[in-house]
Amino acid sequence: LVVAGLEVFRDVFRLRDPGLSFRTSLKDGDRVPRGTVLAVVQGSLASILTAERVALNLFQRMCGVATLTRQFVDAAAGTNAEILDTRKTVPGLRILDKYAVRVGGGRNHRYGLYDGILIKDNHIEAAGGIAEAVRRVRGQAPLLVKIEVDVKDLAEVEEALAAGADVIMLDNMPVAEVRKAVAFIKGRALVEASGNVTLDTVGSIAATGVDFISAGALTHSARAADISLKVTRKT
Repeated sequence: LVVAGLEVFRDVFRLRDPGLSFRTSLKDGDRVPRGTVLAVVQGSLASILTAERVALNLFQRMCGVATLTRQFVDAAAGTNAEILDTRKTVPGLRILDKYAVRVGGGRNHRYGLYDGILIKDNHIEAAGGIAEAVRRVRGQAPLLVKIEVDVKDLAEVEEALAAGADVIMLDNMPVAEVRKAVAFIKGRALVEASGNVTLDTVGSIAATGVDFISAGALTHSARAADISLKVTRKT
């Protein structure tokens, strides 16, 4: 398990009862084996049990996201590919989800529509093509904001590159086609692979030479970590 969210875990208890004490010898990012005592909360039993479920729900989720992210990062080890999350997060918990991804060794893609331009298939259809979609946003984009284009085949890779995309996202493309796309782009744009990436496939995708691999599964499919709170009497 990769520990993530110790401060959140602590603060839920302290919001319920500032008199509760909280001790831990761990820090976010530590890897621990099954059976490890993660923290000790001491004080009013009523306060502890009142806060228990909310504290555990958040902590279990954050540790689950961090642990799954670390598995993806480890599977891509030895390549230059960085593991990214997506905006597929639980409503209201995006900050915690994305923090947990970073703790697990991944990087955050975008927090919202405001911090990066991603032209997807619906935008391309609405604009009438990749070139027109890029042209429209180029005239409005802040100077330092990158424009990324989502493509589905090699023909669209060529269009996006010709249109001046800063980043090209290869969406649900087979590994062999991803490798061809990377060879064609030849560093003229950053390359991101995305779409149904799993622990079984992330290593082979990373080996193609892409710069980034984004996986919504890091946050929408992470299993909550198996963490429980056990009451003991002070002796």
